[in-house]
Amino acid sequence: MAETESKNADPVYDIPKECKAGVVVNEGPDFRVEVQMVPVPEIRPNEVLIKLNATGICHSDIHFMLNDWALPKMSEMGTKCAGHEGAGVIVKVGSDVKTLKTGMRAGFKPIADTCGACELCRTDKECYCSKAVMTGLMCDGSYKQYVVSPERYTTVIPDGVSDFIAGPIMCSASTIYTSIKDSKLEPGDWAVFPGGGGGVGMQGIQLAKAMGLRAIAIDTGADKKKLCLETAGAEVFIDFKDVSDVAAEVVKTCDGIGAHAVFVTAVQSYPSSVSLLGARVGGRVMCIGLPPAGTQRIEVDPNQMCFRKQGVQGTLVSSMADVDKTLDFAKRGLLKPIYTVYPLSKFDEAVQKLRRGEIAGRAVVDFNREE
Repeated sequence: MAETESKNADPVYDIPKECKAGVVVNEGPDFRVEVQMVPVPEIRPNEVLIKLNATGICHSDIHFMLNDWALPKMSEMGTKCAGHEGAGVIVKVGSDVKTLKTGMRAGFKPIADTCGACELCRTDKECYCSKAVMTGLMCDGSYKQYVVSPERYTTVIPDGVSDFIAGPIMCSASTIYTSIKDSKLEPGDWAVFPGGGGGVGMQGIQLAKAMGLRAIAIDTGADKKKLCLETAGAEVFIDFKDVSDVAAEVVKTCDGIGAHAVFVTAVQSYPSSVSLLGARVGGRVMCIGLPPAGTQRIEVDPNQMCFRKQGVQGTLVSSMADVDKTLDFAKRGLLKPIYTVYPLSKFDEAVQKLRRGEIAGRAVVDFNREE
């Protein structure tokens, strides 16, 4: 992609007719991602065109391609490319765009657009808008190198944050930030992360530490233990394969009482999540991971909820404001790079490894590397 720039003028980019994209083939249990050439989309007057340099790979992408969330299929909505963790540069702006300019860095988020007019859109809950456009399901996502974004809902990436960090912030890091914020924990409180060795959990541990919380990671394996303790900054790592009673170990660690909050990113942990609260008054389970429809349940004793003022709460993805807040943590060096970068030729390999649970931290695809 050629770029020209005159003095005091915005850069002008040569836009190709086609671009590389990771296209889902054979939606369902046997899906795969195949790198294909696809048309570069056209923009409307109020939109910008973003050339992505990197995309994170999220479990939500896998669920969309598996079609196991009881939602319409991607193909029924004309969508070929999953993904919602994109980072790149604006290469074209529509005639009505007022603020964004070519050459500015930008991200592509789980929600591509909202109605902008409802009660939710006028607060910090716009991602729950009934007309929200889910990226990678209702429109092509960040597995495609060139994507379209409305000016008013485009996130600007600050200098000092690499695309490999910024991409995953669009979903995983900002999502866990919103959950931590909504839990209303105070500095010094215990935050427990089942699935702490995964991409969302490991970013959550870093954010929790930055917010003054005491993080406990629950996962298994020497690699994940090292990353959680030495890189992410967890205070304690509990290997669920080495401990006979994980809940008892958590309660013992958390002052002999229990966790102040449990942030569930590993969906198989939902059935046991309440037990990690122990007798902690005001403790709550924060639901983040989204399991296949109908596969996981949390059994709640109303008496326990009442006598201990405990609760269960869910959050989806982040508002624009929370994404900006999370980017600021990264700009200050508080979100360390815990990712594995894959070239385009390894797109499907990266997706399938994540599906099998074989990736510690986050997987990121580099659009500028073929091999």
